[in-house]
Amino acid sequence: MSVVGNLRKVARMARRLRPVDLSHPARSPLGSTVVNCITYRDGQRHGGFRSVSEALARVRKDGEGFLWLGLHEPGEEEFAGVAELLGLHPLAVEDAVHAHQRPKVESYGDVLFAVFKSVCYVEHERLTSTSEVVGTGEIMVFAGPDFVVTVRHGHHGSLGPLREALEADPDQLAKGPAAVLHAIADHVVDEYLAVADAVQNDIDQVEAEVFAADGARGADPGRIYQLKRELLELKRAVVPLARPVQQLAGQPMAGIDAEIRTYFRDVGDHLTRVTEQIASFDALIDSILQAHLAQVTVAQNEDMRKITAWAAIVAVPTMVCGVYGMNFDHMPELRWTYGYPLVLGVMAVACFVIHRGFRRNGWL
Repeated sequence: MSVVGNLRKVARMARRLRPVDLSHPARSPLGSTVVNCITYRDGQRHGGFRSVSEALARVRKDGEGFLWLGLHEPGEEEFAGVAELLGLHPLAVEDAVHAHQRPKVESYGDVLFAVFKSVCYVEHERLTSTSEVVGTGEIMVFAGPDFVVTVRHGHHGSLGPLREALEADPDQLAKGPAAVLHAIADHVVDEYLAVADAVQNDIDQVEAEVFAADGARGADPGRIYQLKRELLELKRAVVPLARPVQQLAGQPMAGIDAEIRTYFRDVGDHLTRVTEQIASFDALIDSILQAHLAQVTVAQNEDMRKITAWAAIVAVPTMVCGVYGMNFDHMPELRWTYGYPLVLGVMAVACFVIHRGFRRNGWL
């Protein structure tokens, strides 16, 4: 099977596997922030190490394979020992500990430091003006000649399923840290696609409500604004990743051979697709919001026309009653027996004619 086929097979297997939170203390025998500390040689997993230094020493003694160390929200003191052991640059270490970074790729000698924004779709029964739709986190990756360190921030985006999928494909895992970096980038972008598809369902629901028969009064503009804010959160995670992926795909970088660079282009294609999808969502939400505001304006105009029409109808009897309420001695038909019913009849006929005219013009 080709390398492309292997990479796609890994991605499919990762999506099918049930997500596992490997940050649970039961899965962290080496420390509260250590998710896993595993060495790989020829694509096969080797474990049983009591410390990170012991695992790294075994890899370097054998002269082949690599160490994959997974951490979850480490503190400065907890990460200091790992950084010193692996010779990580202080600036990259600071970014990995404090998080809140933009997606990027930086080279520090023979070590690559990559930052990815992970996203997840927050399930909700019904979208409200305060619903959280998109949750975000961060994944930092240090890829060296014989090690990979992944630092995860947030309560989602576990790399456990991805690790297990890679372990099920030893040929791909044998390609070393660069293959792991690619698998993580591909996994993150695939999650972007999944979240974008889920957000589209929310947009379709809001769109259907806005264009329903009572959309002007039934649709909540707060929901539209909230959906736009959540889409902006997704956009902040996706759009800045384009340049780092382009760097990985097109520029010679430490530890990334030409073969792996070729397959970063596939990640770039998927990223372009989701970026275009988000841009179309943004334009669609703007159109939905403008359509809703236009519907509200039309509904208000219709209400004002009805109010104006009824005011015109009521004005006729008001005027007649006002005239006869002035109590002058000499008024037409004041002493006539049928004057009162005649005036009432005239008012009724006048109101009927005006009402009929407004109905024909669509005002009532």
